[in-house]
Amino acid sequence: MLLKSLNSNVMRGLLAVSAAGMFAGCSTPMPPDLGCGVPGGLCAPAEPNTRALPPAPPPETPTRAPASETRTSPVELYPGTGTPQSQARPAAGTARIALLLPLQSPALGQAAEAVRAGFMAGHERDRNGIEVNVVPSGDSPESTLEAYARAAQQNDIVVGPLARSSVAAIVASNAVSKPTIALNHPQTERPLPPQMLVVGLSVEEEARQAADWAAQEHPMGRALVLSGKAAWQQRTAGAFAARWARLGRNNATAELPILDGYVDATALAELRSRLAIDRPELVFAALDAGALRQVRSALGTSLPTYAISAANPGRSPGMGVPELDGVRLVDLPWTVQPDHPAVMVYPRPVDSESLDMQRLYALGIDAFQIARTLAQQPGTNFTLDGVTGRLSVRQNNGAWSLRRSEAAAVYRDGIGFETVAGQ
Repeated sequence: MLLKSLNSNVMRGLLAVSAAGMFAGCSTPMPPDLGCGVPGGLCAPAEPNTRALPPAPPPETPTRAPASETRTSPVELYPGTGTPQSQARPAAGTARIALLLPLQSPALGQAAEAVRAGFMAGHERDRNGIEVNVVPSGDSPESTLEAYARAAQQNDIVVGPLARSSVAAIVASNAVSKPTIALNHPQTERPLPPQMLVVGLSVEEEARQAADWAAQEHPMGRALVLSGKAAWQQRTAGAFAARWARLGRNNATAELPILDGYVDATALAELRSRLAIDRPELVFAALDAGALRQVRSALGTSLPTYAISAANPGRSPGMGVPELDGVRLVDLPWTVQPDHPAVMVYPRPVDSESLDMQRLYALGIDAFQIARTLAQQPGTNFTLDGVTGRLSVRQNNGAWSLRRSEAAAVYRDGIGFETVAGQ
C-alpha cells in the first residue's frame, strides 16, 4: 500500500497508542464527554441538524504547487500556549482555519491529539489556499469560550470544539460569529447557531444504515434487536428499531445484562431457549465486539447478524475471532477499507492500533476536507468521498445538514473485512 509521508513537523504530532482488553481489538471506552462510553467515541442526538453557513466572498483560485513544495510563513506564539500563529496577514485568497481542540486537557488530550494529527495530515495533502492555526483549550467552558473567541477573531472558519459539553457551551453563549464546524453533537435542546455545522460521528446513523442494509438482504425478515443497558446501546438499538418499523418490518427486542464486559450466562441460556421456539430471520446487535463474541459463542453463528462499528474486533495478525465470522457491520472506510483510494493517500498514525484513536484521526482528516471545501466553495452543496464515509453537505430551507454513508463490511475470520458494494 502506498502511503504518502508527512513532513517532519506533522509526523511529530502523530500519536502512539496501543489497544488492550480481553478480546482482540476491543477498545477502551472514550471519556464520557466524547462518546457517552461507547467504543469509538460516537455520540449524537437521534436527529442531528445544522443551520446555514453564510456565503463568503469566494477566494482566488491558487496555483497548485508541486507536491514536494512546503510553504512556511513567519510565526509567533499565542501568549502562554506555545502554538504557532501567523504573524503576517495571509496572501490574498488564502483562508485561515482555526482548529480548536482541548489539547491542554488531561482527560481529552490524547483524543484531541488524534484529531489534530488527522487534520494536519489533511492539510499537508491539500494545503494550497489554506492556512491552519491550532488553538488549544482546556476542559472548562470558560477555557473553551475564551479560546473560541480568540480563534473566531483571527480566522475565517473555526473547526471545533471536540467535547459535547464544549460544543453546548458555544451554542449557549451566542458567541458564534464565524462559520463553525463542530466536531461533536452538543445534545442540547437549544437550536444551533445559524453559522454552525456539526460533523461528529453518530451511532444512530450507523444503526439506521444497518437497518437499510438488512432490509435489502431480507425483504420480509423479522429482526431480533439485542442490546445492553448502556446509554449508547439503548440509543443504537432504538435507532435501528425505529428505522426498521419505518420500513414496515417487525422486530423483537432483548436486553442482556452485561457486567465488566461479561454477558450474564443465565440471560444467554434464556435467550437460546427463546430462539429455539421463536427464531427470527436476522439479528441486530447493539453490542461491542467482546459482548457480541460471547453471544455468538452461546447462540451459534448461523443467524445473519448486523452491527455497528463498536462490534469491529480490529485487526490482530494471527489472532482471528471465529465467533464473529460473517458479522455484517457498518464502520468507517478508514478502519475497514485500507485499500480505498481516499484512504490510501493518507499516512497512518505511528503504532496506533486503537480503533478509537484511528476513528478520531479519520474524523480530523474529513473535518479538514469539509472546512477547506466550505472556504473555497461557500454557499454550495457538495459531496466528498471521505475516509469516514461518503459525505453529503446539503442546504434545505435555510438549514445545512451533513449525511455520512459509511462502509458496509462483512468480517471474515483470519482475513479481515470484505466490503459490500452498493451499501
